[in-house]
Amino acid sequence: MPNRFVVHDSKKLLASDIKKAIDNFEVYTEILGDAERNVIKIAPLEDKKATIKSFRIPNVINQIAYRFFRKSKAERSYMYANKLLEAGIKTPFPIAYEIQTTPFLFKKSYYVSELIECDLTYRELTTDFSISDHEEILRAFTRFTYELHKHGINFLDHSPGNTLIKRTANGYDFYLVDLNRMEFGDMNFETRIKNFARLTIHESMIKVMSNEYAKCTGEKEAEIFKLMWQYTQEFQNRYHGKRKLKRKIFFWKKKYRE
Repeated sequence: MPNRFVVHDSKKLLASDIKKAIDNFEVYTEILGDAERNVIKIAPLEDKKATIKSFRIPNVINQIAYRFFRKSKAERSYMYANKLLEAGIKTPFPIAYEIQTTPFLFKKSYYVSELIECDLTYRELTTDFSISDHEEILRAFTRFTYELHKHGINFLDHSPGNTLIKRTANGYDFYLVDLNRMEFGDMNFETRIKNFARLTIHESMIKVMSNEYAKCTGEKEAEIFKLMWQYTQEFQNRYHGKRKLKRKIFFWKKKYRE
């Protein structure tokens, strides 16, 4: 598999500009997020703006795996974005992706999508309870998640920073980002409820989402809340356990110190 540069059919006329934007990635200075692992930058594209996500080079074992056996995160992000749009689920429009390889190893990859100017992300709901329409957004988000489940979309990174929220005249629009980990197919009750586990540590938010999800599905609210709260606590215990272990192993690294 040689280097690959794929552009959405509707953007073919911009292919040279998109390629140039990727090549100039290091020149751009406007960064989205904390850039802890992968780096997302904003770049001009025609008369609009796009985001370019640069995935870090994986370890040697994964360089071999991505070179010969697995699809790259950039390619999966592009594929899954198109599948979401086909299902009527919003995500920043997938413009292009590029992967760079040597004869035996996978190296850099980039995913290009449209820039969405959002009002907030789900993360703000977990930190600012003074938001005037907090509960309305949370209930609308729960209905949005139910739509994902109805379409058999298991967003494995359904976490606070990965849903962009825009207020509209008719309510709210939700856009999924960071798409490279998804599964598609029928979801049983436990799998659907477990999909909420990463979203919040607050029992009050779990109660609201349980109530709204029960309205959507007709399933028993008490059972939904019990399992949703259980999975949330289990995830938090695993998460903090892993962080504690990493602090011990990588004690010299600042990111793992308190």
